[in-house]
Amino acid sequence: MADFLMPSLGADMEVGTVLQWLVKPGDAVKRGDIVAVVDTEKATIEVEIFQSGVIQRIVVPEGEKVPVGTLLAVIVTNGEGVVAAPEAKPKPAERAPVVIAPPPPAQPAPPRIAAKPAPEPAAPHRARISPLAMRLAMELKVNLATVKGTGPEGAVTKADVERAAKAPPLPTAAAPVPKPIEEPAPAALPKPAVAPIDHHTAMRKVIAAAMARSKREIPHYYLGTHIDMSKAMAWLQAENLKRPVTERLLYSVLLLKAVALAADEIPEMNGFWIDGAFKPGEAVHVGVAISIRQGGLIAPAIHDVGKKNLSEIMASLRDLVKRVRAGVLRSSEIADATITVTSLGNEGVESVFGVIYPPQVALVGFGKIVERPWASGGMVGARPVIMASLSGDHRASDGHRGALFLNTIERLLQVPEKL
Repeated sequence: MADFLMPSLGADMEVGTVLQWLVKPGDAVKRGDIVAVVDTEKATIEVEIFQSGVIQRIVVPEGEKVPVGTLLAVIVTNGEGVVAAPEAKPKPAERAPVVIAPPPPAQPAPPRIAAKPAPEPAAPHRARISPLAMRLAMELKVNLATVKGTGPEGAVTKADVERAAKAPPLPTAAAPVPKPIEEPAPAALPKPAVAPIDHHTAMRKVIAAAMARSKREIPHYYLGTHIDMSKAMAWLQAENLKRPVTERLLYSVLLLKAVALAADEIPEMNGFWIDGAFKPGEAVHVGVAISIRQGGLIAPAIHDVGKKNLSEIMASLRDLVKRVRAGVLRSSEIADATITVTSLGNEGVESVFGVIYPPQVALVGFGKIVERPWASGGMVGARPVIMASLSGDHRASDGHRGALFLNTIERLLQVPEKL
């Protein structure tokens, strides 16, 4: 037997709401299958399972909010038999005493008509509902059974829910009541104002709690350096000319690959601080800080960045941003990041010193690329320069190792063709 628990999908998660079960008791599952959709304060998460077996029972029903670590379902793992509840056998009826009575006069028995069994009611068709639409319906108190889907194969989308929330309620049929002529109709009372749900405030509280925990528990140290990006940008421009427009690279994929390779060389930056000790990551899964539409940030992971080529990283980044904007992510993307990268270059910021996401031990920040005077070989000229920063956990590393880490990133970016 194995317990399937409400996972911790980030340091800022304390509770989650089960929006939808994608399996039922008796279904076979394998490691990596998506079995449920869970709502957190930041996003709707597709939760994967990490045990192969058969779902024996579901403990938490849809729509219920429970703390992290709560038992959600019980799984019979491979090699075990599914334990079925024993069927109750009917007790033998006590034999009544036999009474001999004279037989009644024989009468023709009426013909017996076999009663047709009542047809079983058909199982209600379950409309396809996107997790984001389901989450919004819960917030706006929209009955999804009354919403007509306009998505693929009739799926209910976010727009369908918003349209249903704005639609006036359907009038109920009632018998006409004669109104006395001499009595004027009462004036309509104004509808009470309904305060809108302040999702922004709720999210800020969650983020504030996580960041306060980070600053309270993690002894941060900060380092920064400027990196000459002239070789990287020249190579990127030439490389993109060889590619179709839809497959061109952003310079951010060079940064992600350099961070991943540097974390592999300086392993103290890649892992977690758990139970008073550093636990190195088994692979380099780079969390990418992405802004979400309702405010705040989320940092899902791109897995095995160091082993992917630049095209694969670009495709993963595009997919991740698209799903963050849609509000749908997978639990492994939230929980597996071993180091995080944040960049505010698009916002015009030249440097950023971030707060570490616990239980990770390092965060790398990049600003925008700006032209600066740069001395090289006794000559001064304008070069594209980026500011790279490191927020490190002093329990896992020190300034010396942090400096080597930043220097490794700089060295790798000088040979972009090898990334």
